[in-house]
Amino acid sequence: MPVQKYSFNHQSVNYYFDAAFVDLKKIVQKQPAIIITDENVFAAHHKRFKSWKTIVLKAGEAYKVQATVDSIISQLIELNADRDTLLIGVGGGVVTDITGYVASIFLRGISFGFVPTTVLAMVDASIGGKNGIDVGMYKNMVGTIKQPHFLLFDTALLKTLPDQQWRNGFAEIIKHAAIKDEVMSKELKENSLKDYQKNKEAFKQLIKRNALLKTKVVQGDEFEKGERKLLNFGHTLGHALENQYNLMHGEAVSIGMAFAANLSQKMLGFKQAPKLITLIQKYGLPTEADYNKKKVVEMLLADKKREGDSINFILLEKIGKAVIKKIPLEQLYKQL
Repeated sequence: MPVQKYSFNHQSVNYYFDAAFVDLKKIVQKQPAIIITDENVFAAHHKRFKSWKTIVLKAGEAYKVQATVDSIISQLIELNADRDTLLIGVGGGVVTDITGYVASIFLRGISFGFVPTTVLAMVDASIGGKNGIDVGMYKNMVGTIKQPHFLLFDTALLKTLPDQQWRNGFAEIIKHAAIKDEVMSKELKENSLKDYQKNKEAFKQLIKRNALLKTKVVQGDEFEKGERKLLNFGHTLGHALENQYNLMHGEAVSIGMAFAANLSQKMLGFKQAPKLITLIQKYGLPTEADYNKKKVVEMLLADKKREGDSINFILLEKIGKAVIKKIPLEQLYKQL
């Protein structure tokens, strides 16, 4: 099984592209390993989990909270987990975020790896070492940056994924194209969601391309002091809407990208806003929503990207080239 190793500040991560879940036993020993997954993934793939020690969580962003973390830690103690235990997050972004966070704090840190089971997790959530939980309506308010030991990509796990979850993941793919890859943007325009679902090889290449795009950005700025901030395109407004209006992550980010595209047009003369918005809509994602401006600004006051009375906002000069712009919250409020 081919492996590609990528080095970060404190650790190297093994990437297993075009792999299968059954290969997991070749990567890790079953005895000290404990899988963390959710009830949806467990129900869809329960035969794969036979003979693995498994902790099953309730599914959904609503459970990405401290109470779930406490429950996992209690179960780890019951399972006699120690510093040699390896946690394996098998699931979407909620599962990988929680697994990485628990592994980072349990016994002051144990090893972990991921088997992403959604498009979003494969191209974004499982990559880059950000682990954490929500606090109330506030996304990822508590967390760590610690890299997994491995990532195993098995696109066969997506067979049971509903179309809504496919669209959810393509929001992050469109984001990557918007900020870093104009060629990929053209490819997305020429194809459709159905095309990628039918053409397995093209889809695998798209997954790999996005995973490595994000990996390269994170390698250059693991702790988000500069270029990694570009990955927040669409996320500033998106995160302020996501939990507040019970949106899927991709839906919220898509609305945020459309807003940022129009703001880029006003502030930087970005001429491709209609083109980007059309692309987002082509993949079945929303580009606008009714929301309470005051509540959005209240959420932004607690955003990690805020600095004093301003917030670091990601805008586009052109498709494939993003920039960081510090915008006063008062000015942003007028544009909402």
